[in-house]
Amino acid sequence: MTGKTILIGQVLSFHGSPFEGEAAAAVRLDGAIRVEAGRIVAVGGADRLKADAPDARVIDHGNRVIMAGFVDAHVHYPQTAIIASWGKRLIDWLNTYTFPEETRFGDADYAREIAARYLDLTAAHGVTTMCSYCTIHPASVEAFFSAAQARGQRVVAGKTCMDRNAPEELRDTAQSAYDDSKALLTRWHGVDRLGYAITPRFAPTSSPEQLSALGALWAEHPDCLMQTHLSEQVDEIEWVRGLYPEARDYLDIYETHGLLGARGIYGHSIHLEPRERDRLAETGAALAHCPTSNTFIGSGLFDMAGLIAQGQRVGLASDTGGGSSFSMLRTMAAAYEVAQLRGHALHPAQLLWLATVGSARALHLDHLIGNAVAGNEADLVVLDLASTPAIAQRAERAGDIWEALFATIMMGDDRAIADVWIGGKQCGAVSRA
Repeated sequence: MTGKTILIGQVLSFHGSPFEGEAAAAVRLDGAIRVEAGRIVAVGGADRLKADAPDARVIDHGNRVIMAGFVDAHVHYPQTAIIASWGKRLIDWLNTYTFPEETRFGDADYAREIAARYLDLTAAHGVTTMCSYCTIHPASVEAFFSAAQARGQRVVAGKTCMDRNAPEELRDTAQSAYDDSKALLTRWHGVDRLGYAITPRFAPTSSPEQLSALGALWAEHPDCLMQTHLSEQVDEIEWVRGLYPEARDYLDIYETHGLLGARGIYGHSIHLEPRERDRLAETGAALAHCPTSNTFIGSGLFDMAGLIAQGQRVGLASDTGGGSSFSMLRTMAAAYEVAQLRGHALHPAQLLWLATVGSARALHLDHLIGNAVAGNEADLVVLDLASTPAIAQRAERAGDIWEALFATIMMGDDRAIADVWIGGKQCGAVSRA
């Protein structure tokens, strides 16, 4: 075995943002990708790549599409077991389902069990990188990073911090949030393919003192990401106004406490005030669009077209378990439906870009992942465009590759994931080549 592998199929790569022009995305019908030492070393025609590396192992996927693995910009891995829990608004959902489940993560064995289960489930759906909230328990972070490290997987995560408006057993303090986060950051950030995100859950569950402490930690470690929630539901915003009456708006709370910046990721961001939109764009912060969650919990409709036109940095996210699916195909389908309700039809190339390059940009990882181009890490997914009879009969009528891809986006599930590569290694549990 040479350690070289050539994957043959229809190769999808991006040369720019499809929100800025149709020529930004391309699918090469006779394409191939050469993988070596965990990286993509060449992308081009199948005949040329085979001639350049005659000793390479060759996997021919025929007319399947080979592209970058999906990147999920906002998840809660501890909510894996409570995904698709019935019928609650945000605050009720947290109190009824989320907080009781997160209490269990004080048990390190349980945390390890769910971390492994989550990474298995997401790999089966072609998700190769995600940015996850953990719980207040350091063991939940240890479990997630350890599981990802063992798989050679690039992930970002952080200890969720809450010191009020949560069950007592799920509260830390301003000082312990700082201390625990700093210790975890020091231990894991930048190790192998792991990155740390400083993680105040959201303004209602953190006191001003805790937000300030985490803002100070971010100032000390500006290369880390910071993730939180912003303007998800109108009743949440009213609650925030009552807790922080001196703030100009929701975002102002984070900015006041040092939690607004280019490496910040703000989940949901549906009901933004004009000033908030301007400040987010000015700072280069990222917004995580969570369409299945926003419809499932009845939060509202994200303004994709308006925010992209304003120059916002936007990634796509499942928000499991508030989101109702681990699948980024289902997440893309929901993003399409939400945009339609706002009078805008997203092109398949735009949807796929959001789930790969867009989310990688939101995590400041687009120089490493999110695109099937030479030099990037070899995180790849292979899509079967005829994975079910319903999809196959539609794909047969497709006028071009984008029509065929759109059918899989709208109707596909884990059966459409023919193969997955993480860090240059084939995931045997999901390989269907």
